[in-house]
Amino acid sequence: MPRGRGIRLAMGSAALLPALVLAASWFLASKIAAGHASVVTPAAAPAEQVKLTARDGVAIAGTYWPGRTANAPAVLLLHGVGASRNQTAPMAEALVAQGYAALAIDLRGHGASTITDHSYGLDEGLDARAAFDWLKARQHRGKVAVIGVSLGGAAALIGRDGPVPADALVLVAVFPDIRHAIYNRMASVLTPVGGTIAEPLLSFQSLPRYGVWPGRIAPIATIRDFTAPVLVIGGASDRYTPPTETRALFEAAPSRKGLWLVPGLSHGEVSNLHDAEWARRVSGFLRGTIGAP
Repeated sequence: MPRGRGIRLAMGSAALLPALVLAASWFLASKIAAGHASVVTPAAAPAEQVKLTARDGVAIAGTYWPGRTANAPAVLLLHGVGASRNQTAPMAEALVAQGYAALAIDLRGHGASTITDHSYGLDEGLDARAAFDWLKARQHRGKVAVIGVSLGGAAALIGRDGPVPADALVLVAVFPDIRHAIYNRMASVLTPVGGTIAEPLLSFQSLPRYGVWPGRIAPIATIRDFTAPVLVIGGASDRYTPPTETRALFEAAPSRKGLWLVPGLSHGEVSNLHDAEWARRVSGFLRGTIGAP
């Protein structure tokens, strides 16, 4: 092969490589963000199925459990990514047994709600706000707390309409910002070096996909202005949201707050936690903030 032709081929390959990398990262992010419908187990009476509509017209499916009284304090439960209200229904039932009212919803892109791509809390925040407003009205303006698991916690804080105006907030395994969330997940698969390379390629897709810079997808920024009481829960063995990041989120909250790092639990395990100790800590927090039913 003539030398000049070889140089041109090498230069062409070098120019093509960045385009291939960008295309591959776009494809990967699209796969990660894709929503999926799933079967939701019907709750037994007196629970009832509800249909809500977010501000942008997206249909949201949920389950409502009445409280001990018509204006009993209530709890809105928001699940994590890839889950549905099946994840939070046992939490709701534990609180309903104490007399609270509860509403668990499927965020968009999940369960029986409209299937859209995930937006890491931005558009899901519209679902959270619609559900909160509905529950507040249903309880005759009684106090309403929010329990948000991972994506659900982000939705409660960084939605396009701002944080949900909850009277108290429980955050479970919630990432501090999207860049840390992506790095941690990529590093767990690709090693820290691979995570460092992949993170900006994925994080900065937020601008063409959602119209915002990555810094906008940051619960740790919005929680600084959230004045209601906050309980932050994390897993001490969580690689996706490590204890240092959970502590940082807790420290950023300005008001009455509590922190519980559960020994030995991973991200998935703490996201699905609803044992006796969980009930003791969460119900104690709720009694001290929104009151006992």
